[in-house]
Amino acid sequence: MDKKLVIVESPAKAKTINSYLGTDFVVQASFGHVRDLPASKIGVDVEKDFEPSYIILPKAKKNVSALKKLAVNASEIYLATDLDREGEAIAWHVVYALGLKPDNKKLKRITFDEITKSAIQEAVKNPRQINMKLVDAQQARRIVDRLVGYNLSPLLWKKVFKGLSAGRVQSVAVRLIVEREREIEAFKPDEYWSIAAILEKEKIKFEANLAFEDGKRIEKLAIKDEKQAKQVIGQLEKGDYVVDKIEHKQEVRNPYAPFTTSTMQQEAANVLGFSAKQTMRLAQNLYEAGLITYMRTDSVNLAQSAVKSIHEYIVKKYGEDHLAKGGRIYKTKTKRAQEAHEAIRPSDVSKTVDSVTGLDAREAKLYDLIWRRAVASQMKEAVLDIMDVKTLNGAYGFMSRGQSIAFKGFLELYPQKITIVTLPNLKEGEKVNLVELKDEQHFTQPPARYSEATLIKALEEKGIGRPSTYAPIISTVQDRGYVVKESGRLKPEQVGMVVNDLLVKNFPDVVDYGFTADIEDQLDAIAEGEAKWQKVVKDFYVPFAKGLAEKFDKIEKLDMDEKLDEKCPDCGKNLVLKNSRHGRFIGCTGFPDCKFTRNYLTPQKQAQMDSATDQIKDRKCPDCKGSLRIVSGRFGPFIGCSNYPKCKHIEKIKKEVKEEDGQTAQIDPKSN
Repeated sequence: MDKKLVIVESPAKAKTINSYLGTDFVVQASFGHVRDLPASKIGVDVEKDFEPSYIILPKAKKNVSALKKLAVNASEIYLATDLDREGEAIAWHVVYALGLKPDNKKLKRITFDEITKSAIQEAVKNPRQINMKLVDAQQARRIVDRLVGYNLSPLLWKKVFKGLSAGRVQSVAVRLIVEREREIEAFKPDEYWSIAAILEKEKIKFEANLAFEDGKRIEKLAIKDEKQAKQVIGQLEKGDYVVDKIEHKQEVRNPYAPFTTSTMQQEAANVLGFSAKQTMRLAQNLYEAGLITYMRTDSVNLAQSAVKSIHEYIVKKYGEDHLAKGGRIYKTKTKRAQEAHEAIRPSDVSKTVDSVTGLDAREAKLYDLIWRRAVASQMKEAVLDIMDVKTLNGAYGFMSRGQSIAFKGFLELYPQKITIVTLPNLKEGEKVNLVELKDEQHFTQPPARYSEATLIKALEEKGIGRPSTYAPIISTVQDRGYVVKESGRLKPEQVGMVVNDLLVKNFPDVVDYGFTADIEDQLDAIAEGEAKWQKVVKDFYVPFAKGLAEKFDKIEKLDMDEKLDEKCPDCGKNLVLKNSRHGRFIGCTGFPDCKFTRNYLTPQKQAQMDSATDQIKDRKCPDCKGSLRIVSGRFGPFIGCSNYPKCKHIEKIKKEVKEEDGQTAQIDPKSN
């Protein structure tokens, strides 16, 4: 009897699904994309209604041949790729790679939010045809991005230097980062002072902040310098401090909605320190292991069956009083969000992180975060007891706030930073003792550079990109050398600023936030059958191509070389710091007659190399007694043995830190 063939993207997903289906099924992986536009040429015929020329990817040829053999004898072929547009497009490409047509009766498209036995079996019972609206939306995105990249990149090569690239969304992300940097550079800090009184009743001290004068609120920048602060303090040292008004109230804190792709990436960055790319890789592993629902989603909706299971778990674990009455229903704010899809949640709420085996430490941390967020979303709100106290001294008014937790609610499971402040038992009209007056100098701060989390939030708020694109965007702008991460924040490199300025000046639509968001809306419209993909591509491309043709020869070549106060050791001419697709390097202005070049090290890398040199001084390889050397690897320099490959001894370069006494100490990264 011929078996039924199930095709998924990854081997891990295939392994999990295979365990849920009987011996009548064979589950095989496509190993991701099998067809794409060619790398060597544009692959889009703009004269023939933007007809794409797809090829089978070289890396996929062997696997496609194996799938073809299985497909020939299969009684049915289930296309079980992911449920989003990209997954739909992969299924469609698989069909053509196998030499079939979408209307072949053997073909059945199945999707599922989670890889569980019940979900897989239910999907097999309810197959459908490939949704060409989703395929067309993905095709339109791919073609528009290809037209932008393949037309703008050569311009950047000619006007800046070879190896640069532009992208429809990546260039907008770079613009956000560059504009934030310019805000920081232009920022001028304002000085201001704050004043607080340390008051006391019955030996219990509490702090009160100066907030009013003559009944009017004192603005943040009102006290501009030390002289003014001292004048106010001089007045506050006189007179009595009298409790004027006490207000008791309760403040409610509601739980957050379960994770979308965006909020998961943001929270994983803030709480766990994971990059967006790392978070998506770990979430993919959890999904393929059957532990969470699909991780690319902009919906906060939960299936009723999941809500029921979560409610039962809350009642059993925390009691009826911790369950939100009537359940909580969350509405997605994102335009055109796929409410039919679910938020990211555990597939089985009874599987806490402690009961799941086979996860590495980072997978376990992310799973626990997802689990807690989903369960907490259905718990009762937390209640805080608030006590606001207004204390007067003549014309001046001070405010104090006491805060305690009256009912933890969801905070039992998903803690937040809440400062507990206990005030003494105060009464209106009574005097309190002044212990101390404190004045403190402050300066207004510039806006912070974007972190990965805040950049994702900004992109989402502006409607730029979609759940599947955030991590690749952030990874790409760093891989291209446009942006570097410093202390967890994204800083534009010089080349990123230069390319951004060129694009903003000459192709404002391409990097316009509203224009880019509008294209996303049009792609959504294609997915919903409200627009034709060819028209959307044409409406974008025609004015873009016209502008490119008009601008290409008018844009002057930019000189990115940075002159150095150093002469070439070979010919004596000046050396310059140059840029290339492989990074920055030092070269001679006498090129091509003089071909002298030297590696360029940033001050940070130079310090690292100097530290490494000191660490190998007078040392031999502990394994073979050979010489140690500094090796430049994919992830930075490290210490290795000169007898490699016979001896594979390696060491991390120890980081140097400044001790409090100013002395330099070394710490082994492995000890942190």
